[in-house]
Amino acid sequence: MTDWLVGLMETLGAPGAGLAIALENLFPPLPSEVILPLSGFTASRGEMDLLDVLVCTTLGSVIGALALYWVGALLGRERTLAIAAKLPLVKTSDIEKTEAWFLKHGRKTVFFGRMIPLFRSLISVPAGVERMPLVPFTLLTATGSLIWNTIFVMAGYLLGENWSLVEAYVGIGSKVVLGLVVLAIVVFVAVRLTERRKGRHASRR
Repeated sequence: MTDWLVGLMETLGAPGAGLAIALENLFPPLPSEVILPLSGFTASRGEMDLLDVLVCTTLGSVIGALALYWVGALLGRERTLAIAAKLPLVKTSDIEKTEAWFLKHGRKTVFFGRMIPLFRSLISVPAGVERMPLVPFTLLTATGSLIWNTIFVMAGYLLGENWSLVEAYVGIGSKVVLGLVVLAIVVFVAVRLTERRKGRHASRR
């Protein structure tokens, strides 16, 4: 991964870092926790301009987010409900509740979601499904991404040869987030299975 990123930045410079971040939005396994500090470290060596790195990585974040936004927009609300109706243990009311919550808190979610691993990419899809106005979506995405990118690029810039420490510490946070997501899924499945069993018992009486 590191060799590929180094090669990309050596070939394209700061736009290469931006391209990597755009791809990271589309493929979350590409970690921004590696891309951004490495970009900062490369800038500290004078091989890229620091401001160019911040501009290009933020632009990459916006481009990747817009791509996923349009995936959600093309999917649309009716298709989402139709897919949900076919999924085991999922009710259309779940989607409707999520929809109502997003309509109420969507702007804050898009902004702060840019600073949470995993959700950084995923939040763009429901924004597209709900057809959140494009201008606010783009501005919130750019602002949240700029904050996130600046923190990690500057960390790599200041840490120099020790830039990989950023990945080590942030990786712990990413695992915590992933663990909470898995726990939430387990609880959801357990609750639905319990409801199903109770429904069967009630129908037999």
